[in-house]
Amino acid sequence: MLKNAGEILKQYFGYSSFKSGQDKILNSILQGKDTLGIMPTGGGKSVCYQIPALMFQGTTLVISPLISLMKDQVDALNSLGIAATYINSSLAGNEVEKRIFDASGGKYKLLYVAPERLESKRFINSIKSIPISMLAVDEAHCVSQWGHDFRPSYLAISTLIKELTKRPVITAFTATATEEVTQDIVRLLSLKKPSIYVTGFNRENLFFSVIRGENKKDFIADYIASHRGQAGIIYAATRKEVDNLQHWLQREGYAVGKYHAGLTDQERIRSQEKFLYDDLQIMVATNAFGMGIDKSNVRYVIHYNMPKNMEAYYQEAGRAGRDGEPGQCILLYSSQDVQIQKFLIEQNQVAPERKANEYKKLQGMVDYCHTTHCLRETILKYFDEENAPETCNNCSNCKDDRELVDRTVESQKIMSCILRMQEQYGISLVANVLKGSQSKKVVQNGFNRLSTYGLMKEYTTKEISDLMHVLIAEGYIYLTEGQYPVAKLQAKAIPVLKGHEKFFQRVRKKELVNETDNSLFEQLRKMRKEISQRNNVPPYIVFSDGTLREMCKHCPTDEREMLTIKGVGQAKLEQYGQDFLKIIRDFVGASVPNDKGHDKKEQPSHVVSYHMLQEGLSIEEIAKQRNLKPVTVQDHIFRCGVEGYEILWDQLIPQKFEKIILEKIKELGAEKLKPIKEELPAEIDYMAIKAVICKYKIFKA
Repeated sequence: MLKNAGEILKQYFGYSSFKSGQDKILNSILQGKDTLGIMPTGGGKSVCYQIPALMFQGTTLVISPLISLMKDQVDALNSLGIAATYINSSLAGNEVEKRIFDASGGKYKLLYVAPERLESKRFINSIKSIPISMLAVDEAHCVSQWGHDFRPSYLAISTLIKELTKRPVITAFTATATEEVTQDIVRLLSLKKPSIYVTGFNRENLFFSVIRGENKKDFIADYIASHRGQAGIIYAATRKEVDNLQHWLQREGYAVGKYHAGLTDQERIRSQEKFLYDDLQIMVATNAFGMGIDKSNVRYVIHYNMPKNMEAYYQEAGRAGRDGEPGQCILLYSSQDVQIQKFLIEQNQVAPERKANEYKKLQGMVDYCHTTHCLRETILKYFDEENAPETCNNCSNCKDDRELVDRTVESQKIMSCILRMQEQYGISLVANVLKGSQSKKVVQNGFNRLSTYGLMKEYTTKEISDLMHVLIAEGYIYLTEGQYPVAKLQAKAIPVLKGHEKFFQRVRKKELVNETDNSLFEQLRKMRKEISQRNNVPPYIVFSDGTLREMCKHCPTDEREMLTIKGVGQAKLEQYGQDFLKIIRDFVGASVPNDKGHDKKEQPSHVVSYHMLQEGLSIEEIAKQRNLKPVTVQDHIFRCGVEGYEILWDQLIPQKFEKIILEKIKELGAEKLKPIKEELPAEIDYMAIKAVICKYKIFKA
């Protein structure tokens, strides 16, 4: 059975071997055993239920928590030639009924459903007609109230299992689960003698770092300037912080969106889709932007504020590098973050024992931000990972290349000023006194007569405040709690103040700003973007960054070589292969090899289809002759239209419908085809809509 699974993996997904642990999980599922897989983000959880779905008779029902995740996964499966669909609140009632009817007839191998649907007795009764061979629960930690993202609707899954006429194989998957949460998943999902596989939490491609004491905005400004063109997420704790950061970055000229619960559904959907389609480079968000974000080419995740627990942090940080390429996970820590999280915990109306548990987890996060041990080891030990390495050489504690700068004199001036102000004032006023400010508050309190007044006049108040934050982060100064925090000295400060010890600040080296990259990778990325616009799917669904880099490394020049690239299966080769092969051939100066191994000049595949259409063949006839799918031939013709070839549009667009199609596209926009199709007469197909978009060049902005 596993051999057949391997063949499916290659044919559909373009990989010749399984990732760590996938083979064991698949083997268990294919033997009909209930199975729980705890796998790191990017570890290939979805493949573990998608491959059995193709091998089992009937339909696999997938419980998935987010509408956006469902759509992305269904789009990706359909692009591979796998019949899949979803049911959620975005659909009208008649469309839901139609999809259930089609599923009952065996049209789909995978059906994705939101957990909230399972709270409806009527819905459970309606899906009993579907021959369900397997039930797959994604983000299974949501079933446990001890998890970091409890969803009450997940508790209805066990009811569904009991209601089904024939019990299917039950599978569950999550990226983060402590032992307590694991036990809850088994119990609350009614798993029978399940095989439990923990494939490891380690994400070796991710570099973890904690930055303490630095000015957060300055860090972000420097970092994203040196990583232009890369996709990144910046998480902040509050909506206000998200709004401020997004507005600031937008003024700085970045393509940046925002996402939080204070926005309308439409605003959130629009912002998320632009990010998924690479129209936005950066997303600034609260933790509302999270679970199920399938975008594989996120290169960095920056936490502007410390999250409330390790589970939340690791899942959010894990959105970097899902394609296996290097990713950066950066946490910007300040002591105020602790107060923010305590406030948010207090706002939660939960049982006292759960609140106590949240405080315990928050302290674990504070410890992570201050540990001198390997950050990766700290994370892995939290999740009870066996054999966690003591050093990883891929985190800021193991690989600290910052420069040591002597800040003893400046620190003594700050500490002395705090003492002379009787340890009764906050950072801002201390900085103003050291700067020599003539502000009303400084003069009224007589601080302009202190010996420390103006001692640091050569510095800006911001530079003085930033150094104070460094001293706070390193335990020399602490801030009291409350609305107006007061700066006080810790015992650790006294030896420095008296000159018995020195204080050295670690200062990171400035990164060079990336220049425009005209490499093969950039050319392939541009082609990926064009294809994504033509097909209305996110670029990473076409090919991941990792697959594009494999192409750059091996430079395949024919279809046989292209199939050896990780992530290139038969379906994607048929749909997109010629586009990428042409770019690679041009780049390496290769011509197209013929069947006998000799070189010959040959027209691109899409142009061949175009000429066959001009000769009078139909789309279906061209597809049959060339052994392609009709949708692939359609895309060939539309690409020729974009490139300026003369197209006889009347062959593709019914004349009587052209005007109404055009009006609907202008009214609804060209971002999605489905809303347009639903507003038009049933006899108008998707090809006609795409043809009108292409003819009038109304592409997604």
